[in-house]
Amino acid sequence: MKDQEITYEVEVIDEKNRKKQLYIPAERPITLYLNNKELLTVMTLGTNTKSLIIGYLRNQQIVSSLDDIESIQIDWDVNAAAIKLKSSASNFDRLTEKVTITSGCGQGTMFGNLTADIEKFKLDSGLKIKQSVLLTIIDEVRRFNSIYKQAGSVHGCSLFKGPKMLFYCEDVGRHNAVDAIAGKMWEHQLDGKDLVFYTTGRLTSEMVIKGAQMHIPILLSRSGVTQMGVEMARNVDMTLLGRCSGKHFYIYTGSKRLIFDRIR
Repeated sequence: MKDQEITYEVEVIDEKNRKKQLYIPAERPITLYLNNKELLTVMTLGTNTKSLIIGYLRNQQIVSSLDDIESIQIDWDVNAAAIKLKSSASNFDRLTEKVTITSGCGQGTMFGNLTADIEKFKLDSGLKIKQSVLLTIIDEVRRFNSIYKQAGSVHGCSLFKGPKMLFYCEDVGRHNAVDAIAGKMWEHQLDGKDLVFYTTGRLTSEMVIKGAQMHIPILLSRSGVTQMGVEMARNVDMTLLGRCSGKHFYIYTGSKRLIFDRIR
């Protein structure tokens, strides 16, 4: 893949009629072709594109393992990606019998009936996290040199093992960023049962579903949660924390996983 511009400089006029130069994030379409059949077009920043595609196929249950994918060819000259699956891998025709338009940035899509099947992703309850580690995670994300700090208008997702950040992915939609994280987990052969996931976006039903599919028991958000997100998290025994900023947070579900060691 050739290098893509991640941010662009633009001229703006502020509230005092002064000209200024600011940066804005890129946004470009890429159309995914699955076994020569057009699947969908995704609007993306253009980073972590292979991981995004792998994570999308994973989270939509189009493939069940990385081995199901024979090849991914990305061509930014035509804004397209050709995905070839092994002959027995795809159950896409069955999944597209039911399509749900979600509340993702833009219009997210879920194939199949994942909302009804959510309880099959019941999570391991063994992971505990200290409040001090939680605060370290929040601060680590705050200090990370992100595209958002330069240009705004993007969502970020990160994956932690204890206080250590493993990956940080940004994109124009939070669903793209979480799919990129899912793809990286497969690429690096990581299981989510002892990991913590952080997102700058709200924790809606589709974010909880994707977290459960990745076997991640603890989800943090700088933003808030939705009612359906909370209900689904309870169904799979997931810990949801929202409004995570500084030393502040709210636990919406799964408080048993948090060890309070910083109460003053």
